[in-house]
Amino acid sequence: MSQTASIWLVIVVALLGANLPFVADRRLFAVWPLAASKSLPLRLLELVVFYCLAGGLGLALEQHAGQIASQGWEFYAITGALFLTLAFPGFVWRYLVKHRP
Repeated sequence: MSQTASIWLVIVVALLGANLPFVADRRLFAVWPLAASKSLPLRLLELVVFYCLAGGLGLALEQHAGQIASQGWEFYAITGALFLTLAFPGFVWRYLVKHRP
């Protein structure tokens, strides 16, 4: 896989992972069914797990391409903020758009 394709794959996975907690209302990690709707803290926990999964995919693709570059706390702060920015459409759809019963 080329580097460009790897980068786009990580971006698409991050976009899907960031919005999945807000779209799948009655499924934990979009797999296990729940009896009631998820609360915000549970959605935030899912965001952290999906952030780690997307980061793990990026790390695996970087290892496949060559040597892994060491990262400081700044890298994780920036990628975390980017992940939250990617989650904005799902948050708006879940909490700010009026859903009719």
